[in-house]
Amino acid sequence: MAIPLKYNIGNLMSRKVSAVMTVLGIGIVIAVMVAMMALYNGVQQALVSSGSKENLMVLREGAQAESTSVVQRDKYRIIESLPGIEKGSDGRPIVSPEIVVIFKLPRFDNATGSNLNVRGVTPKALEIRPYIKLVDGRMFRSGVNEVIVSERMRKRFVNMNIGESFKSGTQTWTVAGVFDADGTSFDSEIWTDVEMLALAQKRTDYSSVLLKPAGAAAFRSIADAISTDTRLKLQTKSEYKYYDDQSSGLLGIKILVTIVTFFMVLGAILGAMNTMFSAIASRKRELATMRALGFKRRDVLLSVVIEAVVISGIAGIVGVLLALPVNGIATGTANFITFSEVAFNFNISPKVALFAVGLAIVAGVIGGLLPAISAARLPITRALREI
Repeated sequence: MAIPLKYNIGNLMSRKVSAVMTVLGIGIVIAVMVAMMALYNGVQQALVSSGSKENLMVLREGAQAESTSVVQRDKYRIIESLPGIEKGSDGRPIVSPEIVVIFKLPRFDNATGSNLNVRGVTPKALEIRPYIKLVDGRMFRSGVNEVIVSERMRKRFVNMNIGESFKSGTQTWTVAGVFDADGTSFDSEIWTDVEMLALAQKRTDYSSVLLKPAGAAAFRSIADAISTDTRLKLQTKSEYKYYDDQSSGLLGIKILVTIVTFFMVLGAILGAMNTMFSAIASRKRELATMRALGFKRRDVLLSVVIEAVVISGIAGIVGVLLALPVNGIATGTANFITFSEVAFNFNISPKVALFAVGLAIVAGVIGGLLPAISAARLPITRALREI
């Protein structure tokens, strides 16, 4: 015979203060965990969402990042002439030779500066990445020391407004426009003319080549042609895979989030156990009476667990609500593969929210299960004598 749910509801209502304190205690723990998960989720989204699985990236063999890669210009010309590359609006292959270097520039909150990726591109770079849009000003001009900066970088670094200038080495660069990269890692970059950047950095070669194959079959054909050509000695991977690999440079954040999540879940479990033990200690006679009336041990066990699940489920929702103010906060961290800053926003996605509520419920089940078992196993005659 199952214990009616209205008994659980009435019992929770009679212990309002205790229930509210438990919800707040577990909720605060869950809120901290959600904030850490939102941090990691924001970084992961900024990197992995950057690449397209349809675009093919060409790098030097063994290079883990564009900043440490070299693709000679004669090799670029070979790549550009390969069959199967999609044609652009001008009838030419959609191939983007690019140079990536690091500038150390002062931030508003750090006068000593942070490393920032500067990407030298041609107009093909925007054609192959149509989600990148100018939101203010104009495109940089070829043959001039002009740049366009991301909206996030304009908010984090000094002298990034349109018309302002900044210096790197012996060169002065003027901001001509501001772009938005739709939350990808390109929101952590400055773009300029590839030839002007090569001249300023005394570079004769490119860092990478990005191209758009005309379909899946062409993708495989071009990748095989480049990888097997002994003259080139280059590696290929999808743009998506490249940025997915970059996330390994954030191992420190992954470890931190894992450790914090473990201790937060442990804290939620201990909090639920403490509350349920206290609640059951004062209800031993009541539970024994229910067993004397014919309710089985498993019915008592299930009833106590249901109460723990209700409390922890509400606590999980409260925890997500408490963490919501951090959602969308812009910040940045260092990627130890590229040694440059990655700008991102804290991101409490539906997946993060559901995961947090689920963990809270699991913590409630584990926390309520042990005291429930203890109460269910207590002999009826002994429990009835206890005050």
